Amino acid sequence: MEGWKTWFRKIFDKNYPGRKIVGVILIALGFLALITPLTPGSWLIFVGLGFLGIRLTIWDRIKSWFLK
Repeated sequence: MEGWKTWFRKIFDKNYPGRKIVGVILIALGFLALITPLTPGSWLIFVGLGFLGIRLTIWDRIKSWFLK
C-alpha cells in the first residue's frame, strides 16, 4: 500500500510534467465533447484546468456557498 501512496504523491506533485500532460489531454477531450452534439463530458475542461493549476475566479464563492 505504501507504494501507491508514493506513486500518487509523485504524480500529483505540482512540478511533475505528467500532470501538465494529463491536464492538456483533459482540456482537449472536454473541448471535443463540447463541440460534439449530445455528448456529455465538457466538464473535463475544468478538471484539466485544475490539473494545470488554473482555478476559476468564482471557485472560492462556490466553495463558501456549499460550506454554509
